[in-house]
Amino acid sequence: MVANTIKFLLNNELVKIENLDPNTTVLQYLREERFKSGTKEGCASGDCGACTVVLAELDPKKTGQLIYKSINSCITFVGNLHGKQLITVEDLKEGAQLHHAQQTIVDNHGSQCGFCTPGFVMSSFALHKQNNTPNRAEVLEALAGNLCRCTGYRSIIEAAITSSESAAEDSFAKHYQATVTALTALKKLSAPALTGNSHNYIAPKNIDELATELTNEPKSTLVAGGTDLALSVTQNLATIDKLVYVGNVAELTTIEETETEIIIGSALPYSEFIDTLHHYYPDLGEMIERIGSKQVRNTGTLGGNVGNASPIGDMPPALIALGATMTLHVQGQERTILVEDYFVDYKKTVLKPSEFIKSIQIPKPTAGQTLKLYKISKRIDDDISAVLAAFFIERKVEQKDGQQVQEITNVRLAFGGMAAIPKRAPATEAILLGNSLTKALVAQAKEALTTDFQPMSDVRASDKYRMTVAQNLIEKCYLELQSANAREVIETRVVNYA
Repeated sequence: MVANTIKFLLNNELVKIENLDPNTTVLQYLREERFKSGTKEGCASGDCGACTVVLAELDPKKTGQLIYKSINSCITFVGNLHGKQLITVEDLKEGAQLHHAQQTIVDNHGSQCGFCTPGFVMSSFALHKQNNTPNRAEVLEALAGNLCRCTGYRSIIEAAITSSESAAEDSFAKHYQATVTALTALKKLSAPALTGNSHNYIAPKNIDELATELTNEPKSTLVAGGTDLALSVTQNLATIDKLVYVGNVAELTTIEETETEIIIGSALPYSEFIDTLHHYYPDLGEMIERIGSKQVRNTGTLGGNVGNASPIGDMPPALIALGATMTLHVQGQERTILVEDYFVDYKKTVLKPSEFIKSIQIPKPTAGQTLKLYKISKRIDDDISAVLAAFFIERKVEQKDGQQVQEITNVRLAFGGMAAIPKRAPATEAILLGNSLTKALVAQAKEALTTDFQPMSDVRASDKYRMTVAQNLIEKCYLELQSANAREVIETRVVNYA
């Protein structure tokens, strides 16, 4: 059963949308349909944060609780609002009383031209809804996706860091239970749909509905966070005939742990699994913090990053290095493949017609295994990689000639940005496997890398730069491992001495 309508709360108003082109973004809807001009368009690509709004959703882990997330409205399709509360800057204040997130900007002189201010306010609002006493690191993470050209960031950071613990209760807190009740009722509705200008959108609620929809319409375009797909509409002025939103599919939005692996649903946003991955692989958690901005990580998904098949996607090299697998589904039939076998050529994959990514399985680490990740980009936050290197090394301690050495028993080196697809470096791996890391061995590995890749030049980096930095990252990994080994020896000696 499909209802040809989208329903959500706009601030505290229940809204129903019919007969609207599903290629419409949330930003366009707010400004052109509802004439709410507080939300700005700065880049139409999810980079500047001027368009930031907040979504409140039911917490799947805590009954009767809401999660507040900042998102980029310029790259979010309007259909994705179904069953959620959309909060905009216009409704923060009550009467003449500014909201805490607004008043602190005023008190700290955090606005000059004002164009970026609504976005900063909404990012701060979302942060304080989850944490009313944020520290500086949490504020920097929340605001990293918001850019200001004229004021500078000190005053804005000071505004966001100001505690809201004793702030007056806002209208959203006053209507909290009513919002939970309304969203719970919307969640029980049948799968939503939207049609306009002969374009269609549908949001299946379970994997069977999704499989059937794709079998009937195999040329449909899947959308989860849409953080890359939407740019084809906003930047290239394309139109998508049939959008199938997977963010409501229950089986695709879960995370599960077994004794040996972490199973992540393909439509689960980064913000929902980053802590788990950081626990097992600290380098991976830190790298995910550099994927886009907080707004992007609140909507972007692992399945989208892999399925997009971009040669500069950040997650595929890490997953390939870890030996991760992915489960593909088509009309009740499933198969599991290695992530590295998914990519065929530039933007080409092994997906069959109507097939989609169900989940990705990441092995848990065992003793002697190390994952090192290096992302090279022009800025730390909210930027695309020029090169991403992922090194998985497994070593065992042996005695040779009376000395203790660590022999490499397993190694996978994967790179993004070095070829038409994310891929491993087999010649380099062959040099390392079965040997102990030494400076001489690293020099051989760096030379072998030139036979594994012939990178291209583009706007992000030249071919020479890419090769040079990739080679240097192998040496960087070696030096860090040597440093870690030295610390282990020192700590062991200290313990033994004590």
